[in-house]
Formats: sequence, C-alpha cells, structure tokens
Amino acid sequence: MMLVLSRKVGEKLVIGDNVVITVSKISGNRVSIAIDAPRDVSIQRGELASEPVATRSAQQGGTAAASVHVAAHHA
Repeated sequence: MMLVLSRKVGEKLVIGDNVVITVSKISGNRVSIAIDAPRDVSIQRGELASEPVATRSAQQGGTAAASVHVAAHHA
C-alpha cells in the first residue's frame, strides 16, 4: 500500500518518531526535500537502492559504500 500526499513548500511529513521530511523547494516538475533523521537511518535514492552496492561503486569509480546519503541532515 502506498500513501500519496500533497505538500507545499515548508510543509513536513513525520515518519515514526525520528524522521522528518520537509519540502524545501518546488521548481517545475522537480521537488527538493530535506530529510532529518538519525545517523543510523540509511537514506538512498530509489534508483540506487535497487542496484547492488558493487555495481554502483564500479559505475561511480569508487569503493563500495553501504548507503548513499542525499541532501540529508542528521540529528
């Protein structure tokens, strides 16, 4: 099941007790979000989460990493 919500700039979503997602910017068909979560919460872009870590590493020319943190602010 998927929950679909509409949000305006500055509005927030709270997930559980410790993850807050804030809509920070909307420009055309692009939405920028800010994520406030504990350091132990892995945050990955969807297109990267489905690829094996070794494949991502080879494509990026680096070493394997457990997760990719995107525009995240950790509490």
